[in-house]
Amino acid sequence: MLGAGNMTEALVSGLLAAGLTTPGLLHATDIRAERRRWLQERYGIRVGAGNAEAASWAQVVILSVEPQVLDGVLEEIRPALAPGTLIISVAAGYSIGRIGGHLPPGMHIVRAMPNTPSSIMAGISAITFGPVVSNAEQALAKAMFEAVGNVIVVEERLMDAVTALSGSGPAYVFLMIEALADGGVKVGLPRSTAETLAAQTVAGAAQMVLTTGEHPGRLKDRVASPGGTTIAGLHKLEEGGLRATLIAAVEASARRSVELGRE
Repeated sequence: MLGAGNMTEALVSGLLAAGLTTPGLLHATDIRAERRRWLQERYGIRVGAGNAEAASWAQVVILSVEPQVLDGVLEEIRPALAPGTLIISVAAGYSIGRIGGHLPPGMHIVRAMPNTPSSIMAGISAITFGPVVSNAEQALAKAMFEAVGNVIVVEERLMDAVTALSGSGPAYVFLMIEALADGGVKVGLPRSTAETLAAQTVAGAAQMVLTTGEHPGRLKDRVASPGGTTIAGLHKLEEGGLRATLIAAVEASARRSVELGRE
C-alpha cells in the first residue's frame, strides 16, 4: 500500500478483521515516519519509506497517494513491478489509461473509489476494471473493499460522478449534521444532546431508505403531515435552496475530479 493515510489504515483494519490476510503479508509505505510507526505498532504490518522496494515485493499494489503526486510514484515503481502485478488505484480522477501509460504494457489495473466511512466498516466503494483484469482478480479486488463496506461495480466513465457523490458525500452529510445540531442548540437543546439527535436521525433515515427500498420522496411525505411541523420546516429548506445546492455541490465535485485527471 503506497501511502499510509486514512484510507490505507481503513483497508488494513478491514482486511485483518475479515481474516483475508495476515499482518506479515501487508506492507505500507509513507514519507512520514510517524505514520509508519503508527501502522506498525497498531497492526503489526511491514512498513517502509521506499515505494519501489514495496512494489517489488508485492503481488497487489494499492496506490493510495494524492493524484497530484501519482505520476511520480508510478515512474518510481515502474522498474520494480513484476509481470502480472495487480494495481489498484484509489486516486480521484486518475484514469486506468493514464495509470497504464506510466507502467509496463499489459499491467492489470483496477480503479476504486471508497469513502471515509470505510474506516468504521460502513463504507461504499465503486470499482471498475481494466481490460486484462481476470475474473479471479476482480473477485479479489471486490473482496478487499467488501471488508470495509459495500461494493458496486461501475463503468469507468462514471467514476468522476461516483467521486462527487459517495467519495465527497460524507463531508456534505457531516455539514448537514452540524447544521441540524446548531438548529437544535438554537431552540434550547444542549450541544451534546443536539449532536446525538442529529447524527442518529440522519443514520436512521439513511437506513430506512436502504432497508425499505422506497423512494426518499415517499418516505419524506410520510413524515410531513398536513399543516404540521415537518412541512413548515421543509418549506424553509426549499426557500433556502437546499435541494439545488446539494445538486450543484455534486456537480462541482465531479467537475473537479475531471480537472484532477487532466492536471
